[in-house]
Amino acid sequence: MDQQPGNRGEIRHFLASRRARITPAQAGLPTSARRRVAGLRREEVAVLAGVSAEWYTRLEKGHIGGVSEDVLAAVARALRLDDDERTYLFDLARSSRPKSRTPSRRRDVEVPPRVQWLLDAMTMSSAFIRDGRTDVVASNALARALHAPMFDSATADQRGRPNIARYIFLDPGAQDFFADWDAAGNATAALLRAEAGREPHDRALRELVGELCTLSPEFRSVWAAHDVLIRHDGSKRLQHPDVGQLELTFQSLDLPLSGPAVHNLITYTAEPGTPSEDRLKLLASWAATPSRAAEPTRLYPGPCGRALTD
Repeated sequence: MDQQPGNRGEIRHFLASRRARITPAQAGLPTSARRRVAGLRREEVAVLAGVSAEWYTRLEKGHIGGVSEDVLAAVARALRLDDDERTYLFDLARSSRPKSRTPSRRRDVEVPPRVQWLLDAMTMSSAFIRDGRTDVVASNALARALHAPMFDSATADQRGRPNIARYIFLDPGAQDFFADWDAAGNATAALLRAEAGREPHDRALRELVGELCTLSPEFRSVWAAHDVLIRHDGSKRLQHPDVGQLELTFQSLDLPLSGPAVHNLITYTAEPGTPSEDRLKLLASWAATPSRAAEPTRLYPGPCGRALTD
């Protein structure tokens, strides 16, 4: 993650990457065969946003803290930012305003018992709570059964709590578990990018991104794309080591807990009457049976060639 004061490097790279993806024809501007870049020039963005070229150049260099919301909105329209990207731009501006810039270690929020009761009551849906750093901070039995490779991975912390980004990018087994691993990786990096805009001074987040950039070439590549994702819903195909392939729908819901930290309730469900529903029900019955833990140990790949057991 960029360490420059005021997050200027992050602002510069984000705006430049959004500018580069828009052609003059898409923006309704005249084209020329002598152009040296495929995307828009800074002065063209300035014209579209209704500001001077000098002013926009200064903005793209990271001087964004004192910019009005109206001007930011005009720049967002000129760059054709979607809702998530627009929110991210405003978050970058907010975090660039003068205040203490010393990275701090944000204290983890304890999940109230009533929230765990809610998760445990959802017996036919896999449900877990994910924070902005993609730590899984609470889960129900079916979530632990469905995502057993992630919960059992060596990338989980000492308390057995997995981090989705670490699992996807640092455990080779994740490429077998997620049938659409590229899509899962891209979305997870984009979720972390959004969190970096909200909490640029979170030391644990900086350490996580630094670790992933150091250890995973794939993460470095998708992180450099500067894509942003705030809400992630849709369908996902998983290859479970016990029940085989599952095609599931997942939904993300905001879950307000104490403090400003972001927490999402993530649920996985299957379409009624499908083989995936039957397999999910089988996992649910196993998750509800204590004797399941007494079965012979199974092995599947872990990081660095080690075997993990469940």
